[in-house]
Amino acid sequence: MPYDVKDIDLAPSGERSIDWAMRHMPVLANVRERFSDEKLFEGITVGTSLHIESTTAVFLLTLQEGGAELAVTGSNPLSTVDKVAAALADKGINVYAWRGENEEEYYRNIEKTLDHEPDFLIDDGADLISYAHSEKGDILSKIRGGSEETTTGVKRLRAMHKKNALEIPIIAVNDTPAKRLFDNRFGTGESTVNAVMSITNSMIAGKNVIVVGFGPVGQGIAMRTDGLGADVTVIETDPIRALEAAMQGFRVTNMDEASKYGDIFITATGNYKVIGKEHFEKMKDGAILCNSGHFNVEVDLEGLEEISTESREILEDIKEYKLEDGRKLHVLAEGRLVNLAGEKSLGHPAEIMDMSFALQALSLEHMVKNDLPVKVHEVPAEIDRKVAQLKLEAMNIEIEELTKEQMEYEESWKLGT
Repeated sequence: MPYDVKDIDLAPSGERSIDWAMRHMPVLANVRERFSDEKLFEGITVGTSLHIESTTAVFLLTLQEGGAELAVTGSNPLSTVDKVAAALADKGINVYAWRGENEEEYYRNIEKTLDHEPDFLIDDGADLISYAHSEKGDILSKIRGGSEETTTGVKRLRAMHKKNALEIPIIAVNDTPAKRLFDNRFGTGESTVNAVMSITNSMIAGKNVIVVGFGPVGQGIAMRTDGLGADVTVIETDPIRALEAAMQGFRVTNMDEASKYGDIFITATGNYKVIGKEHFEKMKDGAILCNSGHFNVEVDLEGLEEISTESREILEDIKEYKLEDGRKLHVLAEGRLVNLAGEKSLGHPAEIMDMSFALQALSLEHMVKNDLPVKVHEVPAEIDRKVAQLKLEAMNIEIEELTKEQMEYEESWKLGT
């Protein structure tokens, strides 16, 4: 099978990593068992652009068990785990990815994935889908649909649809409650904090942590850093989210003010240059900057280079920038999503990705069985509830059921005071 990975001899180590993740993903195991029996995806090629690590591998093997032919590439130049990519290639999956790709290699691997002329696309960040539209228009008529994993990608795809550029139906897996509540809040919150601590060997307790953005991802980061004893400040442009942060007890201010006292800055906005040159000039010596959004545009790295007299990689995944007055600022993982791009970053816990990838798998099944119109679709509510129910069962949690009388009451409009 065609593949292009860093070292195929890493496959045995990667397989052990995949086996460990598989032990902690019972919801996907339930789905995989049914897919294996039904072989719903036989004759179907699925192209994916995802962070290639152990939990992603469990998901891809689930689709393969259902009969799918797979063409796989990474969704970030630094997030591919080479031993996992090797293990997938060794299992007959077409993999084109390695850690440390340059921009040209990254898009060439996307091109190779699309050369397999997939029937469906599964994306994280929308690079695969947007590239198919802009560079591979000849295969668009064959693509029946796609799904998107993350907030940034959904924003891009909604913008495409708004401008009449989207030509295939998309399911926004990111927008379902089970994904936003658990993956974005609990998964990103925990994995981001874990990555910052692992890369820097720094404590969170007692630090001034500045969380830029208070969407589901920012909420999770603020919650976890607060729980570790940090003094948390939230930066927001949305008045409702800012008020919510204030009501939860977080300090809320603007970036100009927070720049003066922050020890650790974590961006989670999905937007452009939310920390810029005017902010770097106010930061204290030794401040740490990192990003938990999809693209490395939230911290203005070009602006930081411009005002720096020198820069160096002081430790693995820590780049130090020296300013004219001698202050030093530190950027983690090249400003890319810190919970996956760092060499020591492990991504979300398997228990969290169990739910997200089960949503992806069942959304793909929904697209295979239904001819959807071209637009960005929500995940059907029954899929969301099914995944939540399977997760509860895996956790041995029983919930209450409505009685017949209660269901009749909910449907009645006549009963009043």
